[in-house]
Amino acid sequence: MATARSASSASRSRGASIWPWLGLATIIVIIDQFTKTLILGYYKLGDATYVTSFFNVVRAHNTGAAFSFLADHSGWQRWFFTAIGVAAAIFIVWMLRSHAGQKLFSFAMACILGGAIGNVVDRMMHGYVVDFLSFHWGNWYFPAFNAADSAITLGAICLIVDEIRRVRRGK
Repeated sequence: MATARSASSASRSRGASIWPWLGLATIIVIIDQFTKTLILGYYKLGDATYVTSFFNVVRAHNTGAAFSFLADHSGWQRWFFTAIGVAAAIFIVWMLRSHAGQKLFSFAMACILGGAIGNVVDRMMHGYVVDFLSFHWGNWYFPAFNAADSAITLGAICLIVDEIRRVRRGK
């Protein structure tokens, strides 16, 4: 029975179109780049607007990866993370072509794709990623992030949910 389900799922995926998922990824890139353009236009590096007791809009530059990983290095990380982003985008497009009919999985991959491309565009244009969302509690500040990072996080959460659902269906 599991084999019939897998074959059915595979045939649905082959017949499904990749274009809606690429459209979603494109919308994410547009939103990400639009919000970053606003921040670059209205804020100087380090400027902040206090919105609530736990949220600020700031302008921060991240030359590293998530949580500023490797940000303090000499610059090689720009090209390293750009290459990883491009490789991830190619792999995700391939995965979307293979699984376009699996809605939650494809939604997750499209979110990750849009976020990865948004951050690659920043690295190519500026040499850093523009971050602007800053959450904090008292004196503890979560690292600033952006719309692309939010899409990547949402995609990762959806991938986990999709996998849990897939495993439960298999039992």
